[in-house]
Amino acid sequence: MRVDELDEGQLISRFAAVLPTGERTLLGPGDDCAVVAVPEGSVLVTTDVMVAGRDFRLDWSAPDEIGARSAAENLADIAAMGARTSSMVVSLVLPEDTDVDWLVALVAGFGDRACRAGAGVVGGDLSAGDRFMISVTALGWSTVAPVLRSGAHAGDVLAVAGTLGRSGAGLELLSRGMVDPSIHDDVLLGDLREPVRIFRAAEPPLEAGPEAAKRGASAMLDVSDGLIMDAGRIASASGVVLELDSELLASDVRALDTPAQLCGHPALDWVLFGGEDHPMLAAFPSSATLPPSFRPIGVVGAVEPEGRPRVRLDGVEISGGWDHFRHA
Repeated sequence: MRVDELDEGQLISRFAAVLPTGERTLLGPGDDCAVVAVPEGSVLVTTDVMVAGRDFRLDWSAPDEIGARSAAENLADIAAMGARTSSMVVSLVLPEDTDVDWLVALVAGFGDRACRAGAGVVGGDLSAGDRFMISVTALGWSTVAPVLRSGAHAGDVLAVAGTLGRSGAGLELLSRGMVDPSIHDDVLLGDLREPVRIFRAAEPPLEAGPEAAKRGASAMLDVSDGLIMDAGRIASASGVVLELDSELLASDVRALDTPAQLCGHPALDWVLFGGEDHPMLAAFPSSATLPPSFRPIGVVGAVEPEGRPRVRLDGVEISGGWDHFRHA
């Protein structure tokens, strides 16, 4: 059955059956607005859009993976502020020949990730269009002050929670035909299962964000556009120099040894420039005890007189990463 064989109300009723309500939802879908409790008195808001053929490929990912991926990106943004997600709103642009069962599987994948994060899906919108698109807005809350990008200080420890480079490796494996895109079974994917799985649907360490906030993180963000690109954003916002140590990135490099050999691609490049793993990158005062989920990867330094904020790897300035408007 295609979506143009159902009306909007019938589609929404199918979505409601697979979406979580959330503990903070006072009024869910069905009215002009949802109503969400915010007992802390403030709310964090983030939004993201994904376009088929540009941000994901329908022939590479199962529908539940596409749904999970779109949820993960927004959940990670909230977590990177040291917060938790209370609710999410999802809007879809649907070609008229979209299969209803495929679509419900996508919504269920989204709902599963939201549910695991304790978030409700409280509404959204549907429209017809020539290309499939997903737009998500997430609302979050925190019992402590949000952790910004601008708070890093010289002397802080730079640390990361989660994986680096896996999604970039998975993208290259699929792009170069090293993995049959029809295979979704971890056993069949073997040693390539982690990068392919994370590319298809990232698994951000959502609890690491609130943990970091409680341990006094001075700055934080989630790495969506590559470690170097996003580290540069902390450096610029905080007016500091981030000093990365390649030896402290060795475990991520080793984890990508098999895809690196298959593709003839340096694993370190994926670790430094590959995006969309969505780990938490944070700076902590040197006196702080790092949360168990974080591992150190460098330090924060001061900008020299007449210098500028930047990122260095083993003492050498480095730049690069994903830019949405410079890639086809």
